[in-house]
Amino acid sequence: MTMPDAAGAGRATPPRAKPPQPETEPQPASPPRPETQSRDETMPLTEQERAVLDRIDVARILALAADLIGAGGENPGGTEAETVQVLAAACRDQGLTVEINEIAPGRPNLTATLPGQVAGEPGVMFLGHSDVVPAGDGWTRGPFEPYVDGARLFGRGSTDMKGGLAAIVVAMSALQEAEIGLPGPVQLACTVDEEDLGLGIRAFAPAVAHGEFKACIVAEPTDLSTVIGCRGDCYLEVTVTGRPAHSGRPDDGRNAINAAARIIDITRRDHESRRAGADALLGAGTWNVGQISGGIGTSVVAAECRISIDRRLMPDEDAQTVAADLISQIHAEGIDTDGIEVRVDVTMEMPGFRTDADHPLVRSAVTALADVGAGASEVGGWTAACDGGFIARDVGVPTIVMGPGGLNDQAHRADESVSLAELEHAAKAYALMCIRLMIDPNRRQGSN
Repeated sequence: MTMPDAAGAGRATPPRAKPPQPETEPQPASPPRPETQSRDETMPLTEQERAVLDRIDVARILALAADLIGAGGENPGGTEAETVQVLAAACRDQGLTVEINEIAPGRPNLTATLPGQVAGEPGVMFLGHSDVVPAGDGWTRGPFEPYVDGARLFGRGSTDMKGGLAAIVVAMSALQEAEIGLPGPVQLACTVDEEDLGLGIRAFAPAVAHGEFKACIVAEPTDLSTVIGCRGDCYLEVTVTGRPAHSGRPDDGRNAINAAARIIDITRRDHESRRAGADALLGAGTWNVGQISGGIGTSVVAAECRISIDRRLMPDEDAQTVAADLISQIHAEGIDTDGIEVRVDVTMEMPGFRTDADHPLVRSAVTALADVGAGASEVGGWTAACDGGFIARDVGVPTIVMGPGGLNDQAHRADESVSLAELEHAAKAYALMCIRLMIDPNRRQGSN
């Protein structure tokens, strides 16, 4: 997911170590957030479903997650190739169909597919990413030397999101081994560069055929809450050009920094206005000026100023419209006149999304989690952005985020960790969701 992190240091690649076999124990749930509601719905397991769940072993999830953590993948840095190699080998070992597409040198997207039995029948997509944020300092042990302590797996990416990837692969393997014969495909799409510019998802989403999938589950860390909406995000680069002059005669020039200050005031006022009408699920679109630079010296009227802005987007907003509206407001307030020119460029965009709380995908997630012993799943929204918005917007697939690990207390931190119980619950819930989303309840075998 896109969220801030301290600048990281490089890593020395350590030898991989398989962690010891653990005893799992449930972890306390995060406190409810104001925008969430808790649901506790169950349905009887069928013999078919039990046969799948019996094949999901936390030790298998742990072993693969540890290998993925050991492979690193820090980004910025573009080092995902080893992680994808480990993931591809694991998927092939489970009999899945693997396809690798290099979208930049050494930066491969991966898809692993369990084919469906009925031609043209839509399936279920799981979405994840192979990169991790830089490790940084402050670790008790090496960030890429996974270990288990207190029924938690530690290491960079354990929560975001090597643990989620491992849970998906083991769930797909269980479906394969139990010979369920799902009508539609189950596919894991693992993209590069999620933690930076989103190159992977931008290459992947346009290649997905409309109608190929009926649901997308993003396995980002949510503490197994069911996230039905995310804000999007965009970066705006504002370039203000004026005219230089000696500071002793400032009226001879046109000060780009002064004009930039007025533009920042526009964003501040709009930010406050949007807060007043905040959405109950996702809050409001926000403005944050992250960087400003300009001028060449104290005694010179600044001829240029640059502003870097983060603008969080609501699901019905797009970056180009936001940029155009900002230009219109700048013009309306007379800022870009009398020798001042302003250009606004969109340098990054991630769309938001929203899925109805009563959609079958949402009900399936809540029920599956309850049925595997994870308890009541909170249904709510995220103020962070994730790759799922591209699948919802560009492919038209209903999307949720649901995965093991904590966004606020674990992701992007030193000593990152994930509960082994959550890894097991996630894998089992993923498998149940595939069965229930693709097989009519009246056709599921052996309900008891």
